[in-house]
Amino acid sequence: MTETTVARPWLDADLPVDERVQLLLDEMTIEEKAGLFFHTMIAIGDLEAPDPTFATPSAREFLESKRMTHFNLLGAAPTGREIAAWHNALQRLAASTRLGIPVTLSTDPRHSFSENPGASILAGPFSQWPETLGLAATRDEELVERFADIARQEYTAVGLRVALHPQVDLATEPRWARQTATFGEDAELSGRLGAAYIRGFQGVSFGPGSVSTMTKHFPGGGPQKDGEDPHFPYGREQVYPGGGFELHLKPFEDALAAGTRQMMPYYGMPVGTAYEEVGFGFNKSVITGLLRERYGFDGLVCTDWGLISDSEIFGQPFPARAWGVEHLTPRERMAKVLDAGVDQFGGEANPELLLELVADGVISEERLDVSARRILREKFELGLFENPFVDEDAADAVVGRADFRAAGRRRSGRRSPCSRTTVRCPSRGDCACTSRASTPPWLRPSG
Repeated sequence: MTETTVARPWLDADLPVDERVQLLLDEMTIEEKAGLFFHTMIAIGDLEAPDPTFATPSAREFLESKRMTHFNLLGAAPTGREIAAWHNALQRLAASTRLGIPVTLSTDPRHSFSENPGASILAGPFSQWPETLGLAATRDEELVERFADIARQEYTAVGLRVALHPQVDLATEPRWARQTATFGEDAELSGRLGAAYIRGFQGVSFGPGSVSTMTKHFPGGGPQKDGEDPHFPYGREQVYPGGGFELHLKPFEDALAAGTRQMMPYYGMPVGTAYEEVGFGFNKSVITGLLRERYGFDGLVCTDWGLISDSEIFGQPFPARAWGVEHLTPRERMAKVLDAGVDQFGGEANPELLLELVADGVISEERLDVSARRILREKFELGLFENPFVDEDAADAVVGRADFRAAGRRRSGRRSPCSRTTVRCPSRGDCACTSRASTPPWLRPSG
């Protein structure tokens, strides 16, 4: 053993992961454990300055005061080198803390044409590919896995280690606004392509070269009442005409079989089913009863963003998406999420509230340890403790590499087998388009 591993025995890579997790857990204070439970947004920039757009603290406050080490990266930079350099600076700051727990950076999809903070990010310096629905139109598992493998290489080059995707929801409600990020409405196709996507990001075996996939939105977004968006109160209900709840589970079964490491429940609340009529992130009958017990999933579960606290985005008030439990206080909501079987609070940065719950005996430290083990295990298996930093020169060479861009362009311009006025939908055969201009560019016939 080296001097470092004597002082910090969990850094001994020769030990089994579970033993390393326990060694670190035994050393952690309750405050350090609480910090693991929060996974919120961060933007590239000065590590000492707060972010006025999302009203978030500085990176230093996140790491040193709140003891947080999980962040969803917003935006991009002009080059892979700049993203990598910022990432390395963030990891150096993490390494200077008492236990030196490395940061885990996640991202929404960032290889396509959409820019919607909290859902997708323009490709920027990365190779550019069709949206997920465009990939689904090809019905090509090899293509989807190839795309995901290229994205994996570009992500890991700059330090992005968790993909907040794939989105394997079924687009059964044509008015729902999130369809382009899905593989369409066909459960069998969505399952096959979602599994290929996971294989590409995670690799043949999960480890230091992998990107961990957080499949969403369990147990299936898409069947939104009137097609409304559950980010907002008027879209909170999910309905299942004809008793179609089980249909929406099929792609998640394939994702689990493919080894997805993490899962994100949706905002929506089921109406007219056997399950409690509360948002899925609060729903013990769904998270514990269905995901944990029926499917045997022992991976990490992270809520969708902003279930606990009201917030302000771009200067506008944005209430917590606490559907079905709006009457509960933030403290009560947090306790209900943990009781449901969830491990992390997405889009939240309030470990102080969790510490209050522990101090008051509402949540036990033993319950914290259950989730903390899952969270730390992921960091260890990704190899972050051995090598938290990335090669800044290599990042510039990998991100947006010429052959990666060429592969994306070829797929974006792939000719549709249909006539000039139709496109082939992923599950229904031919469907009419109102105009050529309304058709996504990767589905338009060339010429």
